Order: sequence, then C-alpha cells, then structure tokens
Amino acid sequence: MSKTCHLFISHSWAYSDAYDKLTSLLDNHQNFSYKNFSVPQNNPIHTSGTDKELAEAIKNKISRSHAVIILAGVYSSYSKWIQKEIIIANQEFSTPKSIIAIEPWGSERTSRIVKDNADIIVKWNTISIVNAINKVAK
Repeated sequence: MSKTCHLFISHSWAYSDAYDKLTSLLDNHQNFSYKNFSVPQNNPIHTSGTDKELAEAIKNKISRSHAVIILAGVYSSYSKWIQKEIIIANQEFSTPKSIIAIEPWGSERTSRIVKDNADIIVKWNTISIVNAINKVAK
C-alpha cells in the first residue's frame, strides 16, 4: 500500500451528496489510503463560530494536507467559502497547496473559477481521481 495522502476535500453542505459519494469512492479504492482533513459538517464552528474562526479552521486543515480537492460543480462559482479555500491554498503558505478539480459526473457546465485555479482537472472517475492525488501528494 502506498503512503497515506492527507486531503482537504472542499464541499458545500448544500451539495453534500457529491462529497459523500467522493469519500465513498476513495474509501473503497484498493491500495489507496487517505486522511480527510475537511471541516466536518457537525463541527460547531459552522454554526456558532465567526467567519474569521471558520477561515482559520480551514487554513489549519489545509496546512496539514498534501492537496485540496474541489468538486467543480457550477455551485462552486457562487460559494464564498470555496473561493476562500482557493485563496488559502494558493496564497497562505510558502509553497501553495496543489488543487485538484473534479468535474461532476455527467456535468455539462462546471466552475470556471475552480478549473482556472486547479493544478489538475479530472473527470468523475475513481482511477483518474486517485492517480491525480498520487501525482500531487508529496
């Protein structure tokens, strides 16, 4: 088995089914090990923290990750938090974090903001996703 990849998987809780499907794909892939550094939905910082506290929590999680994965659905273009995660990954560390954009299965329209900031863009395919992660995880 290869090393454990540390991932920050960006998501919108309004579209958590895609996040759940992605983590299920990764969980069930043989010979792939990862640790998910995403901020869980039930974390009280989502409901009782300030925007600044949430941004710091996200930065802390991204700092421990090898890569940031962003689902490139159209909703990502309108999410202030996904845009903040892109800025954090690109600007808050001495070495920017790699961003992997995953185009949702069967999508005709995707987020230009996410794709413009991605180091790698892949389709919704387990092998492509795992290969992209392994390529950027250092």
